[in-house]
Amino acid sequence: MLRVIFTEDDLSQVRVATTADPLWEIANSLDRLQTRRGRWAYAPWYRAAAETLTEPVLRKQVTSMLLPLFPRAAYFPDFLTPPAAGGLEADIDSILSTPAERVTDELKTLALVHQAPSWGPRLAAGDLRSDLGAALRTYHQKVIEPHADLISAELAADRATRARALARGGPDRLLSSFQPLMRWRSPVLEVRYPINRTIHLAGRGLRLIPSYFCWQNAITLADTDLSPVLVYPVLREPPNPKTGEVTAAALLGKTRAAVLRATASGLTASEIGVQVGIGAPTTSHHLTVLRDSGLIATHRADKTVLHVLTPLGAALLRQRPR
Repeated sequence: MLRVIFTEDDLSQVRVATTADPLWEIANSLDRLQTRRGRWAYAPWYRAAAETLTEPVLRKQVTSMLLPLFPRAAYFPDFLTPPAAGGLEADIDSILSTPAERVTDELKTLALVHQAPSWGPRLAAGDLRSDLGAALRTYHQKVIEPHADLISAELAADRATRARALARGGPDRLLSSFQPLMRWRSPVLEVRYPINRTIHLAGRGLRLIPSYFCWQNAITLADTDLSPVLVYPVLREPPNPKTGEVTAAALLGKTRAAVLRATASGLTASEIGVQVGIGAPTTSHHLTVLRDSGLIATHRADKTVLHVLTPLGAALLRQRPR
């Protein structure tokens, strides 16, 4: 378990990132490639990635440079996930400008828990920095970016949950919305984590970063002196076996389309009914059909059940006039 200790000042400085961090997504997706854990949840992405990684240049970049730096181990260097600087290119620039001494120290730490790359000294000296930047850039472009719509839809559902919690109860309600992954017992946030650790925020606040590729457990930086971040997995559900069984004709109609559009904001059934102007039984029926067709998903946040668009539902709305 990870125990994050808050002060009053920290509670007022809790921030949830509105988008995924590209470097954390690279790190977590590389972790997904090195294990069968959770593969069912990423099956379409995994198949596409496996095919893409047959490209000789990309495969060499991944196997000879990225995997040695991002092993599936208890540690990988913190300098590879710097504070968000405003996009992938800016983040890569932050990596490339990391002081040589820090790179050397963190690669030594990597060597204590896993085999460090033999070319580590050259990376620290700067000789291979441009190669690392190119590998990160190419991997993100070819393995992650093609799935941007799917990732964005999953993150949008989570964002609706967090925004709702924050609006209804401030930071306390927000931190409580992460159950069962995290449990908020002021002033301590208990986080599901593979080892026992304690982090004292000490007035620095906490940045929460949603991640599509993070699986089951949250992740944080190894160095507790760095600006505190907590990368958490977007909650996922097993694939719905009824997906695709509902015919297109059953999905047509003005009222059902309006219900589908309403879920874009992440609403409860009663809120959707009020917005569309229909009763509770009718709302429930339409939501069931949409959910069984794979166009929406249902997420429980504390005692609230929110209905949100899936990537398929978002694609349908983009293709139809609003």
